[in-house]
Amino acid sequence: MFPATSPGKSRFPYRLELPSIAEIHILLRDQLAPVMGGYLVALDGSPSSTDALNYAIDLAEDTDASITGIHVVVPTEVFTGGDAPPTSFAEADRELLLTSVEDAETRGQDLLDDAAASAERRGTEIETGMLYGEPVERITEFAEENDFDAIFVGHRGASERYETLFGSVAKQVTGRATLPVTVVR
Repeated sequence: MFPATSPGKSRFPYRLELPSIAEIHILLRDQLAPVMGGYLVALDGSPSSTDALNYAIDLAEDTDASITGIHVVVPTEVFTGGDAPPTSFAEADRELLLTSVEDAETRGQDLLDDAAASAERRGTEIETGMLYGEPVERITEFAEENDFDAIFVGHRGASERYETLFGSVAKQVTGRATLPVTVVR
């Protein structure tokens, strides 16, 4: 049997107090915050780019990293939703033919505004911006020039026609980037 002890006194000369899970989380977050920088999220309006934004927000909440959402306008390309005719007004809106830079800019700004509103609903602020040119080149160059720590992209983009002609943007960004890339399904 163990010897009896008085109330409030331990049998052992030293008491080890372990931190709670919440305390460990805060400790890790505070230690990681200076190491982790910003996340760059490429947004094209596809469901997988929205998933990429949500995943980046989840990680940023744990690491206190900043998030920047970008949309790349490709002035020389015309995008459509595919060969099949739309079956609803909502689908027709998604498959809008972008025939001018102004239309592409307006749609891009709408995407960025939606992303910022979505992040705000989750209690996170993000910066947004529009880039112009070839998506793979602009995403990777912008990330490197601005010292982002990671790039987040959706697995499937909004334009299957672009991917048919040029290949998967996500795959090419992964191959070209000099920093970590997370492809979200």
